[in-house]
Amino acid sequence: MPELPEVETVVRGLRPRLEGRLLARVDQRRADLRFPFPAGFAERLTGRRVDHILRRAKYMLMHLDDGQVLLCHLGMSGRMTIHECGDAPAPALDRHDHVVFVTDEGTEVRYNDARRFGIMDLFDAEAADSHPLLKALGPEPLGNDFNGPALAAALKGKRSPIKAALLDQSVVAGLGNIYVCEALFFAGLSPRRQAYTVQGGRAERLAAAVRRVLQRAIDAGGSSLRDYVQADGELGYFQHEWAVYGREGEACLQCEGKIRRIVQSGRSTFYCPCCQR
Repeated sequence: MPELPEVETVVRGLRPRLEGRLLARVDQRRADLRFPFPAGFAERLTGRRVDHILRRAKYMLMHLDDGQVLLCHLGMSGRMTIHECGDAPAPALDRHDHVVFVTDEGTEVRYNDARRFGIMDLFDAEAADSHPLLKALGPEPLGNDFNGPALAAALKGKRSPIKAALLDQSVVAGLGNIYVCEALFFAGLSPRRQAYTVQGGRAERLAAAVRRVLQRAIDAGGSSLRDYVQADGELGYFQHEWAVYGREGEACLQCEGKIRRIVQSGRSTFYCPCCQR
């Protein structure tokens, strides 16, 4: 599933093509994704100007000139592809191109989702803080509200493994399995460590590692796993920089030990038992 860096990369790719443009046509090609589309979805979007596009956790938020917000989650396999105006004719629509946005200058942005596990919703901006998908989210890990003391406070009293705690979106927004594994490695913390013990210097190291890993991944264009590509069709490259994720049995980059894999809550965790305590 695309995580924060992948979604941030897509948002950055969409901004120059959509911000300030009118949605001249919106084609909704099926009734639902993970959930049904809102009533009058295409009609409510057609003719609206895109003021700005933001990311919140793993969600894209497209703010429109009439005060509406289009929320999009890429799900397991969703992606946005761009077909610029003036290029060769856009390729024929794929059967998994479920929504097509066409701007007033002719650029097409297609939402493609083979597994149809994505989400699109449309609501008033004033209701964003109370939206069921947004209201319980914790701080943005790249924002000013996320630091060592804030993380320590969120983890205080949590008697679950730190890996599970970091995947809790109310603790910190947008983290997923890949980047939690990577951040714990650079912080030198075992994924099995009880979350409540991550205080003081440990919390400072972990908050810094989270920021470092996410920023490096964004700079590299995200990690390409199966279906994920950037908005311009290019693959991300951060998977070539993974320190532990997917490297079971390989040599640790910091010591002579081997990377191990364990399963926590049904998900693979990769770590170095020598470097992470």
